[in-house]
Order: sequence, then C-alpha cells, then structure tokens
Amino acid sequence: MKKLFTLFLCMCAAALVARAQKPDTAKAVVHYKFSHLRDTTKPNEPYTENMVLFLGRNASAYKSYDRKLQDAMMRKQVAEQIKANGGAGGNITIKRGGPGITNNEYYMYPAQKKLVRKERLINNYLIEEPLPVIQWKISSDTASFSGLKCQKATGHFAGRDYTAWFCPDLPFHSGPWKLNGLPGLIVEAYDTNKQVVFKFDGMDDASKLEKPAAGSGDGTTIQSGGVMVKMIGMEDANDDPGIIALPSNGIKTNEKEFTNLKEAMKKDPAAFMQSAMAASGANIRMAPGMNTNMKFQVATGPVINNPLELPEKK
Repeated sequence: MKKLFTLFLCMCAAALVARAQKPDTAKAVVHYKFSHLRDTTKPNEPYTENMVLFLGRNASAYKSYDRKLQDAMMRKQVAEQIKANGGAGGNITIKRGGPGITNNEYYMYPAQKKLVRKERLINNYLIEEPLPVIQWKISSDTASFSGLKCQKATGHFAGRDYTAWFCPDLPFHSGPWKLNGLPGLIVEAYDTNKQVVFKFDGMDDASKLEKPAAGSGDGTTIQSGGVMVKMIGMEDANDDPGIIALPSNGIKTNEKEFTNLKEAMKKDPAAFMQSAMAASGANIRMAPGMNTNMKFQVATGPVINNPLELPEKK
C-alpha cells in the first residue's frame, strides 16, 4: 500500500498541468443519444446513454449527461444518510459508478491538434493524445436533422467505417467522442453495422445554461452537523456549465500508468480507495464521539467483447 500511496503522490504533483490549459466559453450544447452494442451475444440489448457536447470557439468537451444526473443523485443520497444518522454515528454507504455509465470525457483542442481524455477512478486523471486525423470523403448527399441541413461524409477510424452527417452552417470542427475534422459540426454519426451510433437529440444555446448561484461554496463537499464528506472525483456542483475547462483537480498521467492504477483497483479496491483519498488530501471530519464508517461499493464492469475502438485489420 505504501508503494501505491507514493505513486498517487507523484501523480498528484502533476495536477497543476491541468490548470495550464486556458478555459473556453461554450457557444452551443449538442445532445446525442449514444448507442453501443458492447456484447455481440446480445444483439438486441445495446448499451445506451445520453451524452452532451459543449462547443466553444477553441475547444469542445464531450460528457455524459446521465453521469451528471447520477452524481447529483449520489450527493442527495449521502446528504440524506448523514441527516438520517442524526449526528449520532452510523454507516454512510457510497455506491460508486453504475451499470456501465461512462466515466470518461473528451476535450478537443483543434488548433493545438490534441485531445485530452478525462478518466475517473476515484480521482480525475487526464491522458493527452494527438487529435485523431480521419481521412473523410465528402459526398453530395444531404439530409436534414431537426431543421439542420447536413451533408454526408464517410471515413475510417479505430477499426470501423463511419458515416457522418455534418452541418456546414455550424462552423465547429468537433463532433461526438473522438470524431472530428469536418467543415462543420458532426450532427450524427454511425458505423457500418450501426453497432456504434451517435444520434442527434437536439441543440441548445449555451448562454441559456443555468449558472450556479453566487457564493454557493464548494460543490464537492457535503456537510451536516458534525460530519463533512468530500466527494472526490466528482465535478464541482457549482462549476459554471458554460465554461469548457479541464478539472482543476485533474492528475496528468499516461496510458501505462493509468492501466497500472486500474489493475491496482481490481486487486484491492479498499486499499486503492484509501490511498487515493489520502493522496488527494480528502478526509472525513466528525464530531467527538462519532463513529461513522464509510463503505465504498465498486460496481462490476459490463461485458464488452465489441469495444468502441477495434484493432485495425492487417
């Protein structure tokens, strides 16, 4: 466990890198219904999730809308348990994750030709990679999606052939997930067999997003009576949704280090949790005489024999 704790400390020292990326202001928010046939033995049971793409002048962020709702529900759950304990001790159970809800987010920076993937494994980890270059072939075919006039393009990426519909009237070069590089917003996309689908589900003006109230305080902390619980790894509930920015508590890492962390998590979840919390400086403060136990339950991952990114055929 000491070795694991040392690794966390070294990685936390890199967290300052996340703050070096200049925030951008979102101009529009695009909603997608994401569908992925993860398990080919169950062809009628694709995984589905509601996703959102925040579009700025210089950056974009692709996130899970369902994750946002789950985080809010978790905060409410913890607050209710603290209140139910009445300050006299008891158990607080925090269920991390759910049946496959996406833990990662994708931040695109086209001018810098880079993509940053945010992974959540108790803490937030940032993995930088080159922005994918997709050789799109644009055709003359057109279609309309909720009044948006779009043009068809086809391209190959991550082992799959994709059809994308982009809107030339919306001068954003981003799209859902890692799809990018067309002369207009990618409104809808899917692979040949429609095992992966990003279905357009509407678009909003980002200026109309609800902003947090002034003086809302720390949106990652829940406090009641003598108990204070720090919800590490979550987005700050008081962050402005109209700002595209990497999490200020993000820890820069690479693919190899992150794989090692996932293996450590599988091997000993309790030790991993304790080390992650200690390295991040999170703690639980209780009034004298209280004996509150924190129990963490890690959800078992789904069966995936058809990953989003497939190996390229030789």
